[in-house]
Amino acid sequence: MIELRTPAEIEKMRPAGRFVASVIEATSRAAAVGVNLLELDALAHEMIRAEGAESCYIDYHPSFGGSPFGKVICTSVNDAALHGLPFDYVLRDGDVLSVDFAASVDGWVCDSATTVIVGTPRDEDARLIATTERALAAGIAAARAGNRMGDVSAAIGDVAHDAGLLVNLDFGGHGVGRTMHGDPHVPNDGRAGRGLKLKAGLVIAIEPWFIHDTDEIYTDTDGWTLKSRTGARAAHAEHTVAITADGPLVLTARG
Repeated sequence: MIELRTPAEIEKMRPAGRFVASVIEATSRAAAVGVNLLELDALAHEMIRAEGAESCYIDYHPSFGGSPFGKVICTSVNDAALHGLPFDYVLRDGDVLSVDFAASVDGWVCDSATTVIVGTPRDEDARLIATTERALAAGIAAARAGNRMGDVSAAIGDVAHDAGLLVNLDFGGHGVGRTMHGDPHVPNDGRAGRGLKLKAGLVIAIEPWFIHDTDEIYTDTDGWTLKSRTGARAAHAEHTVAITADGPLVLTARG
């Protein structure tokens, strides 16, 4: 069921957005050569405790997950595109890392992700991340009352296609509110002018993710991490966005 939030409810989501943004900032800053992924999860865990927030991940067990997630942040490295389950891995120079985090504060959820390069960047990785961020910005700009979901999807897809990238439609954005994942689905490609009409009060997570040379993924043996079929590297970007009468409001804006 698609739910619309009142302006007062959207205001109540702001603390969750600020907190999620702070965790994304802290963990991405801490991602340096020699840092273990489990240290990043521990940092997020400590920030959750300090805030009095609730993790959306630790007991999360949807049909596509092999078991309850068991950690509080997703850490996807190099060929891992999404849902990276933190494990005993020490970051190396040149690694590409995406961190994805969702939490509930006072019963309201926000969700966000970013991708960073650890240490020395490769030009092709920097370009992929920049393209993903541009696609996110384009999707947000199209998230206006009166537009349709296809306008958001087409804006994201156009950026990807202009960069020569393929788009996987199995996983995309989603509704956000009292729970992390709800209706509607927000595809990362589509046709402008088609689909759900966007109304003020709709809150969605917009999250483009792309892989260098493929749109095909598979589930790692950990039962969670989605990896590229070719071993190519991936990038992921996400914000929680409220559609308002005054335009899109990015609840998880950082900085």
